Amino acid sequence: MISGRRIKVLVVDDSAIVRKILTDTLSEEKDLEVVGTAPDPYVARDKIVALAPDVITLDIEMPRMDGLTFLKRLMHHHPIPVIVISSIAQPSCQAALDALRWGAVEVMAKPGGPYSVGELRLTLANKIRAAAAARVRRASAEPPPPPPRPALPRLAQALRTNSQESKVVIAIGASTGGTEAIQQVLMHMPGDGPGIVITQHIPPVFSLAFANRLNQICPMEVKEAVDGDQVLAGRALIAPGNFHMVLRKAGAGYRVAIKDGPMVCYQRPSVDVMFASVAEVAQASAIGVLLTGMGSDGAQGMLRMKRAGAGTIAQDEASCVVFGMPKEAIKTGVVDVVAPLDGIAALITRAVAEARP
Repeated sequence: MISGRRIKVLVVDDSAIVRKILTDTLSEEKDLEVVGTAPDPYVARDKIVALAPDVITLDIEMPRMDGLTFLKRLMHHHPIPVIVISSIAQPSCQAALDALRWGAVEVMAKPGGPYSVGELRLTLANKIRAAAAARVRRASAEPPPPPPRPALPRLAQALRTNSQESKVVIAIGASTGGTEAIQQVLMHMPGDGPGIVITQHIPPVFSLAFANRLNQICPMEVKEAVDGDQVLAGRALIAPGNFHMVLRKAGAGYRVAIKDGPMVCYQRPSVDVMFASVAEVAQASAIGVLLTGMGSDGAQGMLRMKRAGAGTIAQDEASCVVFGMPKEAIKTGVVDVVAPLDGIAALITRAVAEARP
């Protein structure tokens, strides 16, 4: 709840069926209230003025005005936490990722196809609560286009050519607001840096589009992980949506395993699952990083990493969209450094350099 009252939600989608599914799902929650629905952005605009919602769910593909155009105008003139609920078709998937750049706090897959109404019910209410607590900022100008991917440094190219296993593993976990936070960290990591494994709470298909986008703009290679992928210097692996990713020892290096399994902290992929595996196999040769997100996923895993001798970093409150996951880890007393987002890549790089013989 917000200051003792229910969180007010406006549902914007051109499909009457989807509007009903979302409304019925949220009506089961005592702390949430759907105050209205809208079939397109023009109706939504009037209802925002009349109903003052705390959170908006927004479709991308709509008549008269598409959701991304509406979001740009909304975040410029009247910023409100927005959750994009989009189809997993490729054009919509790309537009949903653009929406995150424009200030949407979360992206979810529409019910139907591989994503069932039951799965939506498990996660939607918590996403709404996270969005209501999120910091949203007014969009004042067009976000700058991503720079071209830098030329691969010679050392990183040599490492990849020789299939050099990464000796140090960086494990990063994030949720609400995490796609932009992860991008900022990876953009400032050297192309020949240690191997990175990443768990971001994100639906299937969107995780692939997210990895592909980062691969185009980051110095490191970035890819959605597949079972058996090597953790290499100069490579970042992102857990696929709806699957856990764990680290496994493989000779002198590491590989990842992709597996099904129950949700942990209401999440799959789960940061706790990944962190626990890193603690087990990499032990002191690892750094755990916990970024913005609601809930407690990652706190217990980071505790296990710290007990195994790993270094630990948490994003500070001021730079988080939602200071939930980092806060829970900090409360356990196992975080070595609490840092603003724009300083985390430098912290990792310095720690790795100092750890080398």
